Amino acid sequence: MRIRSLGLRLIIPATAVGLVVAGCSADSNGVTAGSGAIGTTVDINPHDVSELRQGGNLRLQITGFPETFNSLHVDADGDASEVVGWTLPGTINSTASGELPIDRNYYTDIQLTGTEPQQITYTINPKAVWTDGTPITWEDLASQANALSGRDNAFLVGATQGYSRVAKVERGVDDRQAIVTMAKHYAEWQGMFNPLYPKATTATPQAFNDLDRNGLHASAGPFVITSIDRAQQRIVLGRNPKWWGDTPVLDTVTYSVLDSSARLSALQNNELDSASISGIDEVTTASGSPGLVVRRAPSLNFTHMTFNGAPGSILEDPRLRVAVSKGIDRQGIATALLNGVVQDPKPLDNHLYLNGQKGYQNNAQSVAYDPDQAAKELDELGWKLNGDVREKDGRKLVIRNVMFQAETWNQVAQIAQQNLAAIGVKLDIQTYPGNGLFTQVIDPGNFDIANFVWSKSIFPLGALPQIYYYDPNNLQGNKGRIGSPELNALIEEIISELDPEKAIEMANEADKMIFAEGFSLPLYQSAGTIAQRADLANWGAFGLQSADFTKVGFLK
Repeated sequence: MRIRSLGLRLIIPATAVGLVVAGCSADSNGVTAGSGAIGTTVDINPHDVSELRQGGNLRLQITGFPETFNSLHVDADGDASEVVGWTLPGTINSTASGELPIDRNYYTDIQLTGTEPQQITYTINPKAVWTDGTPITWEDLASQANALSGRDNAFLVGATQGYSRVAKVERGVDDRQAIVTMAKHYAEWQGMFNPLYPKATTATPQAFNDLDRNGLHASAGPFVITSIDRAQQRIVLGRNPKWWGDTPVLDTVTYSVLDSSARLSALQNNELDSASISGIDEVTTASGSPGLVVRRAPSLNFTHMTFNGAPGSILEDPRLRVAVSKGIDRQGIATALLNGVVQDPKPLDNHLYLNGQKGYQNNAQSVAYDPDQAAKELDELGWKLNGDVREKDGRKLVIRNVMFQAETWNQVAQIAQQNLAAIGVKLDIQTYPGNGLFTQVIDPGNFDIANFVWSKSIFPLGALPQIYYYDPNNLQGNKGRIGSPELNALIEEIISELDPEKAIEMANEADKMIFAEGFSLPLYQSAGTIAQRADLANWGAFGLQSADFTKVGFLK
């Protein structure tokens, strides 16, 4: 029940990262890395509900107050998705190995009932109701499919994946059944309607953009949002009195906005119960702190640098973006940030697949670190050294690198800054607090390079239309405004391909094109290190597995 937003989501902080998970016991104080990979490891301190004490408050951290609680909106980020994940319906769960069983709390059956045309039949659990007392019906799915279709740009959606291909949503045998007919095939149809919002949220552009701006109008999960305190930067969730499933163990969940630099001390001071940590220093400190343990499982997050290729930007020329990319030592960054956290740290060499996922291969040859070649290409592009910094037509090659204000990001940027200085490129590092970083800086394009984390989904192809497809009238997650008609056409083919093996092959061809465009530079993959209270059960490092929010709690 944790996999609710199945497209890519942006996450402001840099979490603990790496390709290989620590293989020691969850309760070990050691930090020696092992050889686990995504799809093989879950570390959540599993216990039967009978072993847990009823009630209690789980205290968690977010790095910025949500701009909106509509996680389908373009202004939403990973923090928003994290909070509302406890409160909204979805179609499926995920196992540790990535299998996708139906979430029976919300649907009694979901079937692919046709291929020409593609048709999916959703049968809704007859007990499922929204918190305002209205039943969840086919109309909720129909309204959301329309809002996210991309046909009306007044709906400021974060992604249209899948929904742009829906021809119609019809009532089935009764109001509790929806029949979705696709105009074109959609490969990752299982990722649709995760999460599902009530039709009141998606009925009109105004409702979609504003109704859930300051809280959820209605929800339908085991928990509901009970208080939102912007002054104290705190959000509290409580049990949903209309919930029809298993009674949650916890009474409440409290999210507090907290700078990443303060999360470890908050854990040590018993102000938080669980938080992501990063780097060998934090892992070592947390492992040695009384009452805390470090749990580890590779997560679906990766750190990267997005380039701004908008017209008029200094990095508008893709050849310049590629030359700059060749001047950044990704292996050096991975080694510096991950040494001691994982074995043999490696950079991430794919935009779409993470290590351990089927389809992962190295597609980053076109941006391989080669400072001599980078300098040669800069010369050929007319960027000539003038003292320490290159110039062209009187313009210095000074690149503004924006990011969340955190020590991890500073380390990444400083290494890149040193790398680029060696080839005559000046990197100007600018850090910002979490609140407003995207809405006020990155989304308006006020950057040359932006560092942040993408939280990927178990459906890797969904990133293609959401992030790498370029439509100047509907940017979605394409923060750098980069793309090409050729890449757009290939993306259309890939997401229409119902043969999974063929889709993987084509997706890797698209990834090579993405690298060749200088779209962005993947840096490293999250190792998924979580520090938390030793007595917290059924929570921690999930890997691919969904969380069951009803079973999270503290040992007796």
